[in-house]
Amino acid sequence: MARVSYFLDPRLSEYLVAQIRPRDPLLDELVEETYQVAPGHDLQISPDEGALLRVLVRLRAARRAIELGTFTGYSSICIARGLAPGGTLLCCDISADWTAVARRYWERAGLADRIELRLGPQLDTLRALPPAPSFDFAFMDAEKTEYIDCYEELVPRMTAGGLIAVDNTLRHGRIADPTPPDERTVLMRSFNQHVAADPRVESLIVPIADGLSLITVLG
Repeated sequence: MARVSYFLDPRLSEYLVAQIRPRDPLLDELVEETYQVAPGHDLQISPDEGALLRVLVRLRAARRAIELGTFTGYSSICIARGLAPGGTLLCCDISADWTAVARRYWERAGLADRIELRLGPQLDTLRALPPAPSFDFAFMDAEKTEYIDCYEELVPRMTAGGLIAVDNTLRHGRIADPTPPDERTVLMRSFNQHVAADPRVESLIVPIADGLSLITVLG
């Protein structure tokens, strides 16, 4: 789990995290529990990335959001808290064990009534959704081998001006290595190139956490 961004001096990154307001003891507790129940699993977003997601959802005035890859629920809480009144979040994940932790924290955060969880392969869940545009915000942080396929399923389901945020798109900086050392970096480079060539969207990559792509779907 990333406590700070990879691309900053650790002292500066920790300082930025310390400036996040309001502080959220519940999320801090969730981070610590996740460390206990999932040691060695680097799947949790950093606090600054979570705060950014909340702000982006609020700025978009999103009423309907979708998340691919929920893990123990940190990012889903950040997204749900940014939703407009009456907004809903659809969470997609394959693990009943990890999302059982998320469910407990949704209840404690008072968000269970606005979050729906669907367990199963993310592509199957996406393809089962109505094809019409309905989502204002999407967050992708799941199986990297399916990023392009999931992206292609998401884009037509986003409203005009809808925002897709995609995690891990810089791969600890390895994305710029002329000879990428691992298959997942190669996959992520292909995804980034795919997005950059797509005339349906505008996009950029923010060097926060492990790289966050922000992709706006044009009307």
